[in-house]
Amino acid sequence: MKVVILAGGFGTRLSEETNLIPKPMVEIGDHPILWHIMKIYSYWGFNEFVILTGYKSHVIKDYFINYYARYSDITVDMKNNTYELHNHRTEPWKVSMLYTGQNSMTGGRLLAAKDFIGKERFMLTYGDGVSDINIPNLIKSHECSGKYVTLTSVRPSGRFGALDINDNGTITSFKEKPEGDGSWINGGFFVMEPIVFDYLTEGNDSILERKALETLASESQLNAYKHTGFWHAMDTLKDKNELTTFWHKGNAPWALWAKEN
Repeated sequence: MKVVILAGGFGTRLSEETNLIPKPMVEIGDHPILWHIMKIYSYWGFNEFVILTGYKSHVIKDYFINYYARYSDITVDMKNNTYELHNHRTEPWKVSMLYTGQNSMTGGRLLAAKDFIGKERFMLTYGDGVSDINIPNLIKSHECSGKYVTLTSVRPSGRFGALDINDNGTITSFKEKPEGDGSWINGGFFVMEPIVFDYLTEGNDSILERKALETLASESQLNAYKHTGFWHAMDTLKDKNELTTFWHKGNAPWALWAKEN
């Protein structure tokens, strides 16, 4: 199953970092948050990624093209114009990077990747949030629900899209970034059936979280996987510093792969 990551926004609320690089490339420790997100999926055995780029897309492309050199020891023979890599540090990943427009919104980016993603079930998440989520349990929840889309609902402060969820896990209302705290909110980490593309419209102003998810909720086709563990978005410099502190102290809750080493 492909894992699709939205990585094309401007990240204006993290402008201290994003003037030069796209938000998913802001580093937590020595690695971009995009790497951390991919490691979460890879831990559970999902290694095929489709990254939907936009703002400063070349930074993301350069990162993966030069990944071997960045994380391996290297000898450069400048006289003979050759180099040799030692102790390769790599990942079992297949990474496709699609440029989906400089100013596209989330719905437009996803729709632009329709032909590449194909007609199979896929996963989708944002390029700025990490979690200790159990991906197989997420997929099981989606399969049991029979819905077109499952999203991971979490319960931090109310800064994101709030959800009303009935007892069987069906989302009956989707409201983007309401006032107040304590609601179940959209934490990303979606599982989607390909029919979701029928709910998207072309254009830079097409927003997945507006018409598409709102319509799916009204049709009882939006399932919630309630995650009560760790979840943290990197929306501001304060968020970035908090995640960095977790990482440097060696107790990053989302880094399940690190706990086994």
